[in-house]
Amino acid sequence: MTISAILQGKGHEVVQLGRDSSVQDAITLLAERRIGCVPVVDGGEVIGIFSERDVVRSLGRSGPAILSEPVTSVMTSPAVTVTSDLPVMTALSMMTQRRIRHLPVVESHGLVGFISIGDLVKYRIDKIEAEAAALRDYIQSA
Repeated sequence: MTISAILQGKGHEVVQLGRDSSVQDAITLLAERRIGCVPVVDGGEVIGIFSERDVVRSLGRSGPAILSEPVTSVMTSPAVTVTSDLPVMTALSMMTQRRIRHLPVVESHGLVGFISIGDLVKYRIDKIEAEAAALRDYIQSA
């Protein structure tokens, strides 16, 4: 299974920020949408990721003055991105090794989706449960 299949199930809508957004605007967006991070996009290209971790780090380092700064001053950049043909297990391994929780999905025409480690774990759980059900059915029919 590839990232494309996950996006088909979850959809391609991606909440995003422009490079000129303020840190305060970004925090407000995270709170309103109840999300943990958002890609920062410029001209259709993902230039970074703004996350709750970035909020904590920047507030700890610079205090509340950072709220009026542009999101580009505190975002994580460059963003690690994937394409939709990447196998789910490869993406899961990449996220685990790099200790990241979100991946923008890009194609030649730009951002096409956004996946979280939760999306990938859900896929694995669903797959394991389906395999267990098939084995139970097989055993009961024998």
